[in-house]
Amino acid sequence: MGYAGYQVIQLKARAQFLSLDKLVAHLFPIKSAEIILFYRQLALLLESGIDIVTSLELLQSQISNRALKEVLGEVISDLRGGNQFSAALGKHPEIFSSICCQSLRVGEQTGGLEIMLRQIADYLEKEAAATKGIKNALMYPVVASIFAIAVMGILVTFVLPAFGKLYSSLGAELPLITRILLDIASKLQSYGIYLLLAMLIAVGLAFAYVKTPDGRYKLDKLILRLPLVGRISHLKELARCCRSISILFHAGLPLTEIMSLLTQGGGNRALVKALSSVQQDMIKGEGLSQPMAKNTIFLPMMVRMVKVGEETGKLDTTLMAVAQSYEAEAEDKIRSFIALIQPTMTLIIGLVICFVALSLTSAMYSIYGQGF
Repeated sequence: MGYAGYQVIQLKARAQFLSLDKLVAHLFPIKSAEIILFYRQLALLLESGIDIVTSLELLQSQISNRALKEVLGEVISDLRGGNQFSAALGKHPEIFSSICCQSLRVGEQTGGLEIMLRQIADYLEKEAAATKGIKNALMYPVVASIFAIAVMGILVTFVLPAFGKLYSSLGAELPLITRILLDIASKLQSYGIYLLLAMLIAVGLAFAYVKTPDGRYKLDKLILRLPLVGRISHLKELARCCRSISILFHAGLPLTEIMSLLTQGGGNRALVKALSSVQQDMIKGEGLSQPMAKNTIFLPMMVRMVKVGEETGKLDTTLMAVAQSYEAEAEDKIRSFIALIQPTMTLIIGLVICFVALSLTSAMYSIYGQGF
């Protein structure tokens, strides 16, 4: 019987509106530096002999980020309820990745939680440095492109139409380069809004397609094939993969389980697909290096070092060496890319400005030569 004569027929979850806490968490997300600092401080407190609940309470009282403070509060409640630390963190995958949680689970079982916390902090620092390096490399060309577009917009909207009206009123025969420039400016003025609308629609459709699994896979595959930037991204992804395998293998996880974790938390979909294929071949008993050799996404040095690690039983050591080598090469290429892109963008902008200036000055000389 239901309450007061009523009987429940159907239950539906009530959609919640955006709360203040969710809005604050969205506007002020948890930074990777805060998570890294959390891991390091927790390792230090545990090494000093403080139990994990008290350590978390101390850290919670010192954290300024409201979202992270609330997450730690939930973790503390789960620990008091009898859950393991790794399982409590695993309930927040948007903050604590599955690779980190599995590593901590092994650390809890072996009694080396403090060591594992420091290794994860080092791992996250390398990832953050890789992401920051790529962003810094792309910052200058993006800013320069925006500046160039803004300058061209001012020229097309204000400068060139004024010169066009002046030349038309004089009725002079203009040079070909000037006529081309003025025609382009006229077309952009007449159809610029439609061109902008078409570009926005194209960008929107491309963005929607990239959100699909197939679109994301093709985009990630394209990124790895781009000149300069593709090589940097490729090295960073492989370094991240090698470092992850090294940490998890050193912690004692079997390779099949490590492959599952990498495919769950992988960034580049093309690499994730390649790792899934490697995992399937591993289940068939082909080992790790042999399946990797079948796919060109795994570079030769990585395959050779994996084979050496399998033969010597020191796969974690060899893969860590590969990760460090790829990270060093990627950093060197980032510096070279930045050194190359700055003069290149300056040259491109200069050529555009020279083209406009040459068009206008040649028209003036032509008018003077015709006796106007």
